[in-house]
This record gives sequence, structure tokens and C-alpha cells, in this order.
Amino acid sequence: MVGMESNRYPGEDQVARRRKELFSPESEFKHLREISDDDLVLLLGHRNPGEEYGSIHPPLDEIELPFDPISELIEPSDGARAGDKIRYLQITDSVYFSPLFPAFRGRLYHVRYPGIDTIVYAGRQLIEARERDLERFAKEILETELFDPARTAIRGITVHGSALRLDEDGMMFDARRRTRYNRGTGEVEYTKNQMAIPLDRPVRLGKPMADEELLRVSARYGGGSVPYRDAKELWELTGRILKQHVEGGFDPEKVEKK
Repeated sequence: MVGMESNRYPGEDQVARRRKELFSPESEFKHLREISDDDLVLLLGHRNPGEEYGSIHPPLDEIELPFDPISELIEPSDGARAGDKIRYLQITDSVYFSPLFPAFRGRLYHVRYPGIDTIVYAGRQLIEARERDLERFAKEILETELFDPARTAIRGITVHGSALRLDEDGMMFDARRRTRYNRGTGEVEYTKNQMAIPLDRPVRLGKPMADEELLRVSARYGGGSVPYRDAKELWELTGRILKQHVEGGFDPEKVEKK
């Protein structure tokens, strides 16, 4: 309706405001680091720097497609128009004040990035898209406050370790040892790509964020952030949804009557 604004998340506490910001497609996130196109390609591991994109079909402009009314409504992405292969980026977030967590990554990506598929697990989040589109999305994710080099990690396989205690440098455990903390520079370096294949040279992702900054941008209730029960509006809303879900499972009419 005219004059109304979307309320993308309930509540007005610090975490609720952060979640509203995350779910707004207009948000501009703080830029923290520069990652070259070649370094990004190395991290993803789908092709070699300078190599052409692989394709699964000819460019859309070169093939004759049957009439589809949806194609008249939706503009193909650059990757779809070129016929790129589907590629992926998988990220895990530490429970110790990572900027995001898997369920909210999935929601954020759907709001912000067209033409993707996403899968959310308990400790990881997978995004799939046409290759050149994925690289564009990954660049924003990895260069901004949506990613912290110590509390967030790119892991295509053997993702475990996100919920374990941090080491003395504040880094998550990684059985594949894809990253290392350079105490001389204070930066995190990737020595393997997301599939744990060794790189010819390390890729630097900069210095980890301080705990104070991580708490400031946290989308998670509890811990050093806002206690969940203090988020009154959210607590009442989720409690009502849970109650209706349980009661409705036994008698759907109970929900309808309300």
C-alpha cells in the first residue's frame, strides 16, 4: 500500500535492527578488505585465473526457445544469459560472534541475490549460482562485514569445527587446515581453496574484526549480545507461532478459530 514501509523483522532492539538491515536489499555493508578477481577465483577453485567460464548451454541469444511468459517478466542474469555452469560457495560461521549464522545467510542471499539456490544446514550454508554471478555475489560477501576471516570460513568439504572452541588466535578449528593466522602481519591467509586443494601462493583476507565490532554487527541473540528473552516482541511472536503450530497439529480448527 502507498505510504507503508516493509517491516522485515519484528522488534527494535540492537539485534532486531541489525536483522532488519540484513534483510533489506537496499543496505550497503561496510567494506573491510579488497580481494582481487584472481584471488577470488583461487579461493573458489572452480577454474584457473584467466580461464574462460565453463558452459552448460549456448548463450541465450544464440538459441531459439519456446515461448515462456516468465522469461518476459524476468531478466536473465549475466551468467544465465551466457550459459555458465552452476557453481557454489559454502560458508561456515562460528557460534562465537560470527557476523552471521547459516539460517540468516540463506534469507539474506534470497533477498539480495537473484537467480540463486541455497541450502542451509546446522553449521553451514551453501549458495549455488551461475559462475560469473556467483563470483560477483561472493566478492561482496567476502569483502564486507558479512565475513570475518577468523569467525567465518570458506569450506567446500569437511566443514566441521564451527561450534568448537577457538584457538589462541581466535581462529576456528579446521581439520583441513585451509587457513593460518600470520602473527607477524595479524592477517588471516588461505593456503588451500575451499576444497582443501593447496594453492601456489597464499591468499590474504586481512585482519579479524575485534570482538567489540563483531558484537556490534551481530545478528544473534544471547552471549554478549541481547538476551533472547529481552527481545519481548520477538519472544511473543515466536511463542505464538510455536503454540499455534503445536495446537494446530492436533486440531487445525483451533488455529482457524483464533
